[in-house]
Amino acid sequence: MNKLFMKGLKHGLPIGLGYLSVSFAFGTQCTDSGLTILQALLISMTNLTSAGQLAGLQVMVSQAALASGLIEMALTQFIINLRYALMGLSLTQKLGPTMNTPRRMLFSFANTDEIFAVAASQPEKLHHHYLYGLMVMPYIGWSLGTLLGAAAGAILPAFITGALGIAIYGMFIAIVIPPARKEKAIAIVALIAIAISVAFRYIPGLNAVSGGFVVIICAVVAATVGALLFPMKDAPADGTEVAA
Repeated sequence: MNKLFMKGLKHGLPIGLGYLSVSFAFGTQCTDSGLTILQALLISMTNLTSAGQLAGLQVMVSQAALASGLIEMALTQFIINLRYALMGLSLTQKLGPTMNTPRRMLFSFANTDEIFAVAASQPEKLHHHYLYGLMVMPYIGWSLGTLLGAAAGAILPAFITGALGIAIYGMFIAIVIPPARKEKAIAIVALIAIAISVAFRYIPGLNAVSGGFVVIICAVVAATVGALLFPMKDAPADGTEVAA
């Protein structure tokens, strides 16, 4: 088997193992929300975005009207997954000549945060064989974890599946806390988003807004306030670092 493919496979194995546990929690949430095991599996086989899938699940089970529900789903996914466009633009600088348009489109399906980080850290130009190998284990881990979680959620008592559902939120907290402790801007933006979310949950009138639109509003407002309060300074032309 191609050496570059095997190298990518090896680099993707830790990501796949990490995805296995997170997607297990997603799978239990799917069956706990009324979806079948097959439906849960198809969601993860056709998507590779933990935050997007979790937000999308809330929209699907809210039983919104078809037209408005589809619009809400599209806008929610666009806002949550917009960062992947920036990752893709950044990674184009490292793609080798073998990465033609069809291959770029295929890899874009699996260009998650962790896969991007590993690919971007490689010292050489990226060959499509390496990127294909890098995709395999995360995809298998995400799909298999969802299948196992959905199957477990269909047979386990509700109090256990409810506890397992907290795991995926724990992952997001674990992502935010370390950088928030180092950067005041990140902590403030996170607190703004939390405050807005709490307001939509408990204030009469606001609590009638569907979950998908709440996610959109929280993300856009918090990010906008953060950009206004903590603008990033342009680096000087000579490449020296600007003090914050």
